[in-house]
Amino acid sequence: MYQAMADAVNAYGVDDEIRALMFTGNGDYFTSGNDLQDFASGPRGDGLPPVVQFLHAIKDCPKPLIAAVNGPAIGVGLTLTLHCDLVYAAGSATFAAPFVKLGLVPEAASSMLLPAIIGMAAANDVFMTGRSLTSEEALRMGLVSRVFEDGEFAGETRALAQLVANAAPNAMRHTKALVRTQNTEITECMTIEGEIFAAQLGSPEFGESVAAMMAKRPAVYK
Repeated sequence: MYQAMADAVNAYGVDDEIRALMFTGNGDYFTSGNDLQDFASGPRGDGLPPVVQFLHAIKDCPKPLIAAVNGPAIGVGLTLTLHCDLVYAAGSATFAAPFVKLGLVPEAASSMLLPAIIGMAAANDVFMTGRSLTSEEALRMGLVSRVFEDGEFAGETRALAQLVANAAPNAMRHTKALVRTQNTEITECMTIEGEIFAAQLGSPEFGESVAAMMAKRPAVYK
């Protein structure tokens, strides 16, 4: 999945015929987070893992990226929105980054980007307690651009994506480049996060988090 999305974003970035790309969920969730057992199995193959390729693709994409958050956005569902230029949420959408609950750390430069958007105190409340933000909270904090009623969400977001696609493409690219000026710092943050994240994947804390979740019991850390 991550490889397919990375390839799609990279192809979009160089295809002049496509002028807007929108992420949305198929079903009740935007994303339910990564499969912990898949994470626990470690990277497969050579080169950058597909998830890292995807994160770099959305970070480096020169054209508009839109997130249409139709339901709960958990983990990467929240962090990928930080790299999108427009973020629309359904009324029932929620946002959570339960990394610490899993014995892990923030990803995708979210440790830099989320405090920059919603403030350090609010970001720590999200990261350290693992709590979910409602769509209205996310709107007030500046995490999302607009909120739409569930029944209107698909039509409204598609219309907005079409508006973006119909806009002057060079002006759109330049506007994105003018607004997003910290690519080097974001890349450095992603690298540091990735190293710590990888180390935590091999830690007793992550192992206990997975075991506790599978057994549906509280985790006990030593």
